Amino acid sequence: MTTVTVTRDKPNLGHPETAGLVKKAVAAVLRAEGIEPPCHVDVLLTDDGGIHAINLTHRGVDAPTDVLSFPLNELTPGAFDPEGCELDYDTGEILLGDMVISIPRCQAQAAEYGHGYRREAMYLAVHSTLHLLGYDHLDEGAQKARMRAREEAVMADLGVPR
Repeated sequence: MTTVTVTRDKPNLGHPETAGLVKKAVAAVLRAEGIEPPCHVDVLLTDDGGIHAINLTHRGVDAPTDVLSFPLNELTPGAFDPEGCELDYDTGEILLGDMVISIPRCQAQAAEYGHGYRREAMYLAVHSTLHLLGYDHLDEGAQKARMRAREEAVMADLGVPR
């Protein structure tokens, strides 16, 4: 069984359902990718100031963003291989990495795109989990198209398509 640890750096940040939505989205990605070994993902829910500080410290980007992903392994998209992955030796879980979600950005984007908080929170978790599994969208070509297709497929599986 995969463990998703969700923490908030401020009390009462976001909707009470956020942790459950994030956990459901992470599990859906792992299922869609055919990943069976137990994994672990740490998720921090923060505000724009919190994600801005993390973005500046770890990426040198002096701005807030919606979600950040910090993979612990170098994985090939669509070809998960647990060999060489970081392990939690106490639990035997594969440590996939960390994600940070800005709740105010999530709320604003949900309103902007008109699809609601539930879908946006799940989308950000799906997007970040795919990054933890090696997917990227740095180019405007094949990599981005492949990642977007996986996002759409998982979101459809979750019952929250575009």
